[in-house]
Amino acid sequence: MTPPTLRLLCLLLSFALIGMAPMSVMAERWVLIDTQQRQAKVYDGEQELARFAPVAVGMRGTAHARLLGDRTTPLGEFRVDRINSTSRFHIFLGINYPTLGHARDALDKGLISFDDYLDFREHLHRTGYPPQDTVLGGNIGIHGIGRGDPSIHELFDWTRGCVAVTNEQIERLAELVGIGTRVVIR
Repeated sequence: MTPPTLRLLCLLLSFALIGMAPMSVMAERWVLIDTQQRQAKVYDGEQELARFAPVAVGMRGTAHARLLGDRTTPLGEFRVDRINSTSRFHIFLGINYPTLGHARDALDKGLISFDDYLDFREHLHRTGYPPQDTVLGGNIGIHGIGRGDPSIHELFDWTRGCVAVTNEQIERLAELVGIGTRVVIR
């Protein structure tokens, strides 16, 4: 065999071996909060790793357009952006609410002014975190019940807009997720 033919054969053999090698693709770890089923599920890709029930949401349910003090839980896609292990609710997994999409929707609906929207966008760009003190509210996350009554948690939606699970469940959830984990609330 001539050297160019040998090189071509080796190259083709390499491509064939690469094509046969198993692909090790890391699945994304993410959380689904199903407010209708009152469940939180942790997934690796499409594989369910853990399920927590019941979850409690805001006293007034859920909403796409949440406002400060309305006691609703925002719907949408978020990321865990902070973890407080000494929260009064045992552990607090903060999410990046409000998102730029929430601010745009609020602008479109006349809930915030264009200047408020620009301030929001500038703060997000400068810090990497959404401002928590706008008319859209903030400080939303997933947390335990702290010293709250477990029987209330079992029966009622009691939060001011967060998602709550039991203290034992939030400990397990905190072991499974970290900063940057995607959280879908629907």
